[in-house]
Amino acid sequence: MNTNELITNTTTEQQLVEKAKLDDLAKNYMRQSLSPSTRKFYRIDFGIFSAWCESLGLTALPAAPDTVARFLAAQASQGRKHATLIRRLAAIRMAHETQGYDTPTQHKGVKAVLKGIKREKGIAQSKKAPATADRIESMIAYCPDTLAGLRDKALLLLGFAGAFRRSELVALTVDDIERTPEGIKVMIRKSKTDQEGVGQVVAILNGTRFRVVDALLAWLSASNIDDGHLFRPIKKGGQVQPLALTDRSVASIVKSYASKAGLMADNFSGHSLRAGFITSGAQAGADLFKLMEISRHKKPETVIGYVRESKLFENHAGEKFL
Repeated sequence: MNTNELITNTTTEQQLVEKAKLDDLAKNYMRQSLSPSTRKFYRIDFGIFSAWCESLGLTALPAAPDTVARFLAAQASQGRKHATLIRRLAAIRMAHETQGYDTPTQHKGVKAVLKGIKREKGIAQSKKAPATADRIESMIAYCPDTLAGLRDKALLLLGFAGAFRRSELVALTVDDIERTPEGIKVMIRKSKTDQEGVGQVVAILNGTRFRVVDALLAWLSASNIDDGHLFRPIKKGGQVQPLALTDRSVASIVKSYASKAGLMADNFSGHSLRAGFITSGAQAGADLFKLMEISRHKKPETVIGYVRESKLFENHAGEKFL
């Protein structure tokens, strides 16, 4: 082998190594385009698909379109909702695209099966009940005068007053809070609609009915939290932990106090706090765009849905003759 051939072969090998590195980097950036929670659910969803394929001796990656079509049929027969099927298709698509395979999810046969499931099963989603102002008042009445009770009261009130998603609520830190004469400004550093982390600021009034800021400060003072996460687990003996509560903990707290207030706990979730503020604002006649300023919805159609539902019986067409 002459010198020129050696240089050519070495260069080719170096190029292959460099291309492989860039491929891995590109795949990583592709994954980072999704939020951590979305990546988590995609891993779970693709794991379900892979296990199903293995049970039938089918290949999950790359998968044939008829394999995906059969999977959809199997999932629908087990009662999986349309939204779940859409998410699992997205997970299958992402797994294929990340590995450089053509995605089978866009095949017309797969789309036809999904359309048939949609027509037969319907796509209506079950909504959780909103924790409206009156319901919040009933719920916080059951918060005991203990460290956990102070935390739960502050969490319920701040979650309601800021129309926070539960993931946003548990991510808040002391540095995200700024005191003002009217209340506080809360910086949301990243959210479902702000994956790039531009940041959004929400104004929270202290109010006269709930004293939201007072409740938050009472919790921070009692727990001696002056840095780090706002809402944390508490061990037996009153030991406040350094890590944040999970978003599931928020749902559990909401359900617990809904039950104590005589409400159907299964009808409530962490989202009930966010829905409760929007619904209460609509009932009180708040301006649509002012509601969106707090809720941070990008499109008015979503908020209009809450407004319409809260006023279904107002000026009813049959009011004067039924």
